[in-house]
Amino acid sequence: MFDWIYDVHSLLAIAVFGAAFVAIFLAGILFLRPFLRPWFHSAPGLNATLGDYLQYFGVIYGLLLSLLAVGTYENHADAEKAVVSEAAALSALYRDVSGYPEPVRSDLRKLVREYTRSTIKDAWPLQRRGILPVTSPGNPVVAIYSRMSAYEPQSMGQQAVHQNALRQFDTFLETRRERLYSVTSGMPRVMWYTVALGALINMIFLWLFDLRVGPHLLLGGLISFFTATMICLIAILDSPFKGEVGVSPEAFQLVYDQIMSD
Repeated sequence: MFDWIYDVHSLLAIAVFGAAFVAIFLAGILFLRPFLRPWFHSAPGLNATLGDYLQYFGVIYGLLLSLLAVGTYENHADAEKAVVSEAAALSALYRDVSGYPEPVRSDLRKLVREYTRSTIKDAWPLQRRGILPVTSPGNPVVAIYSRMSAYEPQSMGQQAVHQNALRQFDTFLETRRERLYSVTSGMPRVMWYTVALGALINMIFLWLFDLRVGPHLLLGGLISFFTATMICLIAILDSPFKGEVGVSPEAFQLVYDQIMSD
């Protein structure tokens, strides 16, 4: 729904959101206020009544935005944690397969390096666009599993190395699934509809206040801008791998440069 915000700087996205909300509020004051005044502004104590209703609504809507902000931040943090865990599992797997005899050792080390390089160069650009990388028959993960499954240990020592490597491979697969799940995770569309409806109701409450134009524009504009900032923040964090604050492949690159560069 907000894919364009991932192609611009975060501050610019917030500024655009804020300007749009303030512009809508100003348009409502200038064009809707003359029609709303005859209906409501003759009621005694209108501002006090609106203040009570706005306070009640603000608690509910503010709680909704707060929970969504916390939820998207935790989702973003979980995705970053999954990436770091997968990189660590790859590093441990590379260390474990180094205990295999030749030529299995060289084959497996090469496949692990290919997977790491492919994740950085091929999978990450797709994740940046919200596309789930598809595992093809030639994928290094499939090749690693096939090569490890075909290996037959010839001694107790080789059996222990093989068992450790298999356990580490299972850990790697688990963390990899967590990362891939995060690629397409996000708020359901119905939640965005609820957020949009709440923003509109909040705007209507602000339009109805009977104030002089200057204070009305200033106070309502500030509230509208902050509401826009919260919604933009939720949108930016909603897709963990997209945009300027998206999770980077730095953990994979670090493992590749420091451990797999030989």
